[in-house]
Amino acid sequence: MATTALIALTLGDPAGIGPEIALRVLDLPELRGAMGLVVIGPANFRPASIRSISREQTSNLRAELSAGDAVWIESAAPDSWEQGRVQAACGEAALAALRIGHELAIADEVDALVTSPVSKEALHLAGVHVEGQTELLGRWCGVDDHQMLAIAGQLRVLLLTRHLPLKVALQRIDGDEILRHLHMLNDGLCRLGFEKPRLGLAGLNPHAGEGGVLGREEIEILGPACRRAQEEGVDVSGPISPDAIFAQAAAGDYDGVLALYHDQAFIPIKLLGEGKGMTLLFGLPYLRLSPAHGTGFDIVGTGKARHEDLKVTLLQAAEWALARRRSRLLSQE
Repeated sequence: MATTALIALTLGDPAGIGPEIALRVLDLPELRGAMGLVVIGPANFRPASIRSISREQTSNLRAELSAGDAVWIESAAPDSWEQGRVQAACGEAALAALRIGHELAIADEVDALVTSPVSKEALHLAGVHVEGQTELLGRWCGVDDHQMLAIAGQLRVLLLTRHLPLKVALQRIDGDEILRHLHMLNDGLCRLGFEKPRLGLAGLNPHAGEGGVLGREEIEILGPACRRAQEEGVDVSGPISPDAIFAQAAAGDYDGVLALYHDQAFIPIKLLGEGKGMTLLFGLPYLRLSPAHGTGFDIVGTGKARHEDLKVTLLQAAEWALARRRSRLLSQE
């Protein structure tokens, strides 16, 4: 596995579109030729062409798997379930697969973890009250400071706040938090191979406040935080009008953007990210990516679910995994 990435892929909620999309990408030659794959999910989804291994047989996977090879780790699953519906048993199954993927990644038995979508409601029914996989993986890793980077082509957006009511999210906008997130975005992009990331800070108000006429947050909070980051060595511009900065970043003017709340980030990501949307977690001890779509309960089994996001996510995971491995080797010389 010296020149090939080894990627773990969880199937997510078995009642959603994760399994059918995963099975579709397993047959793509451009994907299988770029990595070795460890697929984790219920036994009944496993194709006959992929051999099954136990969790105890994973310690030497790097030496055993070459590009194009795939193995399947069977994770716990309910005896039966109904497609396209939120169910506690499916939440439990998604958790079982995710736990194995996390164990492989944190033990450095794989180079990256790619997770298919889960239902937050199903996780709650299963007794795990978290916002989603992001918070759960952070808890399992013992990491408090972890953040989600949303990606669609050249547009890379870090969120200052995530799954909060908008009124609450706006109350959380704080200069120190902005500064901390700008450093996290800068450092995270450096680890991905950007030598001197060019960052942009999104404004909050229309036209970034129009000099205070449309709001003073840019003058009193965002601008001072941006200047502090510049003084501390971060190449950041802003605050920039939110109706302009995302298009500018998508065109390559910025390597990363700090958005202030969930929909400010994900509306442009989903508009621009058809077939190429993904999320990456900064702050974990391993590389974790996920396609930027949900469980798709309403289209399960209809043939409407597209596999392009997962394909692009897996290929990106393989590229960044090799870059991280090379960086680690260089640091040891």
